[in-house]
Amino acid sequence: MKAYTLYGIGDLRYEERPLPEVRPGWALVRVLAMGICSSDIPRIFEKGTYHFPTVLGHEFCGQVESVADETDKTWIGKRVGVFPLIPCKKCISCQKGQYETCSNYDYLGSRRDGGFAEYAAVPVWNLLELPDSVSNIQGALLEPAAVALHAVKQAKITSEDKVCIVGTGAIGLLAGQWARIKGADQVVVKGRSEGKRKLSEACGMEYHVSCKGGYNCVIEAVGSNQALEDSLTMADAGGRIVLMGNPDGDRKFSQELYWSILRKQMTLIGTWNSSYGSPESDWTEAVQTMANGTLTVDAVISHLLDLPDLEEGLEIMRNKQQPYCKIVVKIS
Repeated sequence: MKAYTLYGIGDLRYEERPLPEVRPGWALVRVLAMGICSSDIPRIFEKGTYHFPTVLGHEFCGQVESVADETDKTWIGKRVGVFPLIPCKKCISCQKGQYETCSNYDYLGSRRDGGFAEYAAVPVWNLLELPDSVSNIQGALLEPAAVALHAVKQAKITSEDKVCIVGTGAIGLLAGQWARIKGADQVVVKGRSEGKRKLSEACGMEYHVSCKGGYNCVIEAVGSNQALEDSLTMADAGGRIVLMGNPDGDRKFSQELYWSILRKQMTLIGTWNSSYGSPESDWTEAVQTMANGTLTVDAVISHLLDLPDLEEGLEIMRNKQQPYCKIVVKIS
């Protein structure tokens, strides 16, 4: 099979590899489409993975080609979304069914081989069947859609909330859609330039380059110090700030900003990954909402590439020489 394998920082190779081994409880999935996550950029060019070589990619969907166990044969031929986090099932979080906060998890595409390939090995437990009304391209965006939903749920949005999403990446725009679906009175997206205005409006949200405040809920979806400061500044007294963006470095508050947190009695809420494994999980809700057309994930796609052109997508995201949002790679 063809796969993108990281052999070291900056050493990504498109190469021929053997099919993944399918051990008991696992399935071989023929990958149909994959998304490039912003976290893949530092993983490839700056920080590396937990071991080398590693096949990258944690946002993907596919079709089950084979399974190791006879009891799992009903999965063969089904199109599936893939929950990339593999929980230990032993820690306190796992015992509560809160698998996203597992303290000893494995992860497809970073800690073990993932979906930037024609085939991937996936635990059967991590497979979620896709209905016919969800396309392969949409299925590849199931993971970011669920992550965005998880963040919005942490915000506990009501019909009285005025919400500002700080950040115009795919997860930020999807979070804005979820906030509207959950009934927020107003949803605004804050970006740094006019480049993402059309994408934001296609998702049904107002777009502002500058926001002075007036929001009782702010979702930070960038991960920069400036975005955090903007979020705290724009939140009203008693406001809730959901921190979703992966941090690009250490955080340091000015005394004035720290005072504002205290004096405005703001609540800072962390969010991580997404819930999975129950009928009420983020993944189940994301699939259902995609299927009925309420969540329009296609609106965040800026580029659609073929597998041999995946590195072109990486360079677009790395160099930021042209506007982009979500880059999806399909396998014909």
